[in-house]
Amino acid sequence: MEALLGGFATTLTPDNLFYCFVGVFLGTVVGILPGLGPLTTIAILLPITFKMDVTSAIIMLSGIYYGVAYGGTVTSVLMRIPGEASSVVTCLDGYEMARKGRAGAALGIAGIGSFFAGTVGVLGISFLSPPLAELVIKFGPAEYATLMLAGLTMVTYMSSGSLPRALLMAAFGLLLGTIGSDPLNMTPRLTFGILALGDGVNLVPLAIGLFGLSEVLFMARQKPDDMKVLPPPSHLLGFMPSREEARRSVGPIARGTVMGFLVGLLPGGGAVLASFLSYGMERKLSKNPEEFGKGAVEGLAGPEAANNAGTAGAFVPLLCMGIPANAVTALLLGAFIIHGVTPGPTILERQPEIFWGVVASMYIGNVMLLILNLPLIGLFVRILDIPRAYLTPMILAVCLIGVYSSNGNPADVVISVIFGFVGYFLRRHGFDLGIVILAYVLGPIFERSVRQSLAISDGDPTIFFHSYLSTGFAIVAVALLIAGLWPKKKKAAG
Repeated sequence: MEALLGGFATTLTPDNLFYCFVGVFLGTVVGILPGLGPLTTIAILLPITFKMDVTSAIIMLSGIYYGVAYGGTVTSVLMRIPGEASSVVTCLDGYEMARKGRAGAALGIAGIGSFFAGTVGVLGISFLSPPLAELVIKFGPAEYATLMLAGLTMVTYMSSGSLPRALLMAAFGLLLGTIGSDPLNMTPRLTFGILALGDGVNLVPLAIGLFGLSEVLFMARQKPDDMKVLPPPSHLLGFMPSREEARRSVGPIARGTVMGFLVGLLPGGGAVLASFLSYGMERKLSKNPEEFGKGAVEGLAGPEAANNAGTAGAFVPLLCMGIPANAVTALLLGAFIIHGVTPGPTILERQPEIFWGVVASMYIGNVMLLILNLPLIGLFVRILDIPRAYLTPMILAVCLIGVYSSNGNPADVVISVIFGFVGYFLRRHGFDLGIVILAYVLGPIFERSVRQSLAISDGDPTIFFHSYLSTGFAIVAVALLIAGLWPKKKKAAG
């Protein structure tokens, strides 16, 4: 408790409060705007954070991540357009509630449920992180290597596409992570004599290219949509749900919070999977499942709580183990490393002010989001009035300026454009780009752990089975691979 109070003392400084507000505000706007997801935004802002204090930088970038879920809800309810992947399920019943004249109630329930789930999720981080860090501190290189392998395998197993496609993207990300200098003897590899690749492919141009520029290409090919924006309430009381709606929301919010946090702890879990699982659970538990998809309050409240709790849960493996649960936390891991901080069990001992400062900022950020989102929804919706013809070039310019400013190297802009076309091609063919970023970030850590383990054992690979932990992680990885590649039985026609 003393450590958490120290975290509040760190966060409640004027600078950190300002950056917390900037983060959650940008997260809300990014959730509403098409084409700018949290990955692209965090990648663009990474260069700006280089000269910032590390705690302020992580507070701001984290605020963008968990603030996006709030913004995505607005377009899901008012336009049936998910501002972010985790808000897809919200479209099903949130928009139908809005069509029935209950847009305010839908946004109110989503806001309250998100606030409750986010707050409980941060409590979970506060109480689970110290004991988990004590366990992880006992890990050696072999345990870390098999843990990384199990985490990467779980992410590919939980991917939205087929496992072979996911494994292909993981291999692509691992390959990108090997470009540059060998981590142990510093000899160049896979650079093909290109000086710009001497230090490897930088995270910022890679992320902005794969996600930002590829999204711009998608937007350029889309026809201008003329979907009607349903008006939000003009006064605060309009966001209050009725007594019956509030009663029906309590159970789904509680269940979604618990499920979302637990799913968020898993590599490959996070907000998207949590929201879909919550929707399925609420539909099975409902006495009136036929109402789902037609404006059921439970179908909105549960997933909205789950996606926010899932976002909070994803911070536990990142902060305590140095393992990202999804592509966004992989980018946050990159931000930590850029600032000379290695997330993991030692962060609680060596730099507790950073750890507890980030955790405390999430408490404050959730309060800011609740205050921001309900009164200012009408203002945020006006952003959607920007014509696509103006919005797309603006996003393109911001992306390219962000890439160039990261190192002041024109070659990074070229690399980003190349990966923009690569990302566009891969997305057109249904590949999951999030796995590429995860594998790219985890690859060097995995390689270093494997090589350290083999150096300790004089090349004996059985070192990976010397402890129960490393053996268990290896078994999990193999089991997931077998389960994913096992041929599925075809359903009989008829």
